[in-house]
Amino acid sequence: MDFTQELKDILASLGIKDAPVEIPPNPALGDYAMPCFALAKEQKKAPPIIAQDLAAQVTTHPDAGFLAKAVATGPYVNFFIKPAALIKAAFRETPRKELGKTVVIDYSSPNIAKPFGIGHLRSTVIGGALKRIYAYAGWKTVGINHLGDWGTQFGKLIYAYKHWPVDLSQREDPIKGLLEIYVKFHAEAEKDPSLEEAARAEFKKLEEGDAENTRLWQEFRDLSLAEFNRIYEKMNVTFESTAGEAFYNDKMGVVVDELMAKGLLEKDDGAMVVKFDENEGISAPAIILKSDGATTYITRDLAAILYRKKTYEFDRTLYEIGTEQNLHMRQLFAVIKKMGYSWWDCGFHVNHGLYRFEEGKMSTRKGQVIFIDEVFAQAKERTLATIQEKNPDLTDKENVAERVAIGAIIFNDLKNDR
Repeated sequence: MDFTQELKDILASLGIKDAPVEIPPNPALGDYAMPCFALAKEQKKAPPIIAQDLAAQVTTHPDAGFLAKAVATGPYVNFFIKPAALIKAAFRETPRKELGKTVVIDYSSPNIAKPFGIGHLRSTVIGGALKRIYAYAGWKTVGINHLGDWGTQFGKLIYAYKHWPVDLSQREDPIKGLLEIYVKFHAEAEKDPSLEEAARAEFKKLEEGDAENTRLWQEFRDLSLAEFNRIYEKMNVTFESTAGEAFYNDKMGVVVDELMAKGLLEKDDGAMVVKFDENEGISAPAIILKSDGATTYITRDLAAILYRKKTYEFDRTLYEIGTEQNLHMRQLFAVIKKMGYSWWDCGFHVNHGLYRFEEGKMSTRKGQVIFIDEVFAQAKERTLATIQEKNPDLTDKENVAERVAIGAIIFNDLKNDR
């Protein structure tokens, strides 16, 4: 809605053609204003009197439903728009032209078999907002939840589950049950370091396709994804893919072979690395294979970005992850450039800072985690208290409080300048 034109039309119907509707310098004086000096000679009245008459007429005008009030302030008529009308105008649906471009956005990416903690909230919020913005701008969007569903931690968890079993089917919070035995493993491993080797053996069995370990891994993954989806639904966050780290297990060998064939791999203290020169401004080499032949995160991320380019043919790809990954992301894009891919500059790292707490850094191993459900619950409780104080007769208070609370948490991250 064009409020300026709407006001001019109303004023025209009252006999004032081409009304000089303007925006006042001080928002406290209204959203729009009209000076009445030019009408004084024609109407033979003082401008303040004319302003009072017009304010009364506009307020009762049948087409002024979008106005909260019209107030005479000296020789001016100040118009205040209803907040609901402003919101509706700001978020009105407008025809969008499809650009024919695709953006792949990697965000959220929590770890399987661990509760959704506040540490993954910021990536989820900012990544989800970016996806909606790109979609609104006419891009085809592909949201990817690159789940942390592989690694030695699963050897620890499988060992813990076998030695301190929990009946996950009987628990309302099966993921917290897994966290409890994961914390217990680390507590016991401090007393008996041999447990670390036993956990590595369990993970090796998983890598080799052991039926029981694979079944447990899949159960942990399914339980986690169901829990994550419950949270994403509350936040109105969606993904087109939940292919996590495990998905790329059989795709890394091809990447290593390509790096080798292009002469990019060098041996460094037993490991196979890609080094960078001074012009690239990256001092640390990218470790592709450890000295024991194991792959690393960047090996997996190289396989992922190559797979995504082939699958989605993206024009741009965004990684919404924390600032602590700055070096890793620079290495990733630099290696892609070294491999000779012309689209290396289509990748962008959208970083964010970390939440800080008096207790220090969070640690899943020690059980020092702030669960997102606890954050939601506390925000809802405070919102309910405000509703009870300000509007106790509101219907469906529980649902309203939850929606307002989660919206406030999301807005708290998005309101900040970056």
